[in-house]
Amino acid sequence: MASFSLSPCGRRLLRQYRLFCTSPATALANSSSDKALANECPASEFASPSFSSKKGLEFTVKRLAKSRRFSEIEALVESQKQSPNVAHEPYLASLVHAYGSAGMLDHALRTFEQMDDLGAQRSIVSFNSLLSSCNKSQNFDQVPKLFSELSDKYHIKPNKFSYGILIKSLCESGSPESALPILEEMDEKSVEITGVTYTTLLDAFYKKGKVDEAQKIWEEMEKKGCSTDVAVYNVKIKYACNSPDGKPEDVLRLFDEMIALGLDPDIISYNYLMTSYCKNNKVEDAMKVYEDAQGKRCLENAATFRNLMFYLCKSGDYERALKVFVTSSKRNKVPDFGTVKRLVEGLAKKSMLKEAKDVVKVAKKKLPGKFVTAWKEVEASLGLNKSSTANSKQRQHELAS
Repeated sequence: MASFSLSPCGRRLLRQYRLFCTSPATALANSSSDKALANECPASEFASPSFSSKKGLEFTVKRLAKSRRFSEIEALVESQKQSPNVAHEPYLASLVHAYGSAGMLDHALRTFEQMDDLGAQRSIVSFNSLLSSCNKSQNFDQVPKLFSELSDKYHIKPNKFSYGILIKSLCESGSPESALPILEEMDEKSVEITGVTYTTLLDAFYKKGKVDEAQKIWEEMEKKGCSTDVAVYNVKIKYACNSPDGKPEDVLRLFDEMIALGLDPDIISYNYLMTSYCKNNKVEDAMKVYEDAQGKRCLENAATFRNLMFYLCKSGDYERALKVFVTSSKRNKVPDFGTVKRLVEGLAKKSMLKEAKDVVKVAKKKLPGKFVTAWKEVEASLGLNKSSTANSKQRQHELAS
């Protein structure tokens, strides 16, 4: 086997990876990428001690891929093939997924095909892992090809998760219509169509403006007795909010349906309702929804603060937008550069220069370092970098706390 070497940066990431590997396997439940994979593969398929290192491996590969250090990804993943756990399929499936997620599909496929030589069983576990990694790296066109070729070549019988991954690839590539014959195939083969798959299709049809097709998917869900959840309702709520003629009443009607089914709207639901009010020039109603969500202990996310700040600034209410920013800072969920910049410009326009300066100082700390130069340009254009005798320490403390 070829020898590989890591750069100092790669070695540092490898140490971080090993640190992750010593963490309890239960920590994986908090990883969004693991949750996504769990929707495609049952947890029981990964019931292996070796799987506890998956989070560390994905973290390290993600960091290296971001810097386009593909040779170091190869060095890291290939080194894992020397592990005693290599004969466990879930372990090898994680290596396949790591390669695929980094967009190194040739390496992922090679590892998948090496499984016999490495003494590991090849089954639906590694098959789904390979397909899932294609979606994760946005190589959607590869999924239908690999689905067909590999299932035939290795006599693997695709399960409901395999079909879900296939349908997701078609939806993400903008061809949800191509997924309809696959639904028929699943019916013919008595393969369950999951709520996740229906939700994916519903969202894809709404995105393409094909409301009638989306409604047919919804009706099929109901006909088959597929249980609806908050996620699928949020797709309908999103469409009601984003529709050109959408009204808050349309969103509220869906809220009523959810509650009648015993479903509690989540922060995503509330965000769309707030946005719908704002789009219809009802910012006061949006703020009431914001307060209602807080009262129900529905924790805000970055989108909550971004949307409210955007529309408050748009309406010229920079004082309340500033209060929302203060809360976002305390929650460590400061909105994106563009939204905060709009607030700073509005505060400066209203001669609230101290507040504008303080917002910039906090934003510099909270937002990625790549915006440092951009913030300097904003300060210069608004005259915020000029010396001032005013004491703004109290406001800075309030924003940073």
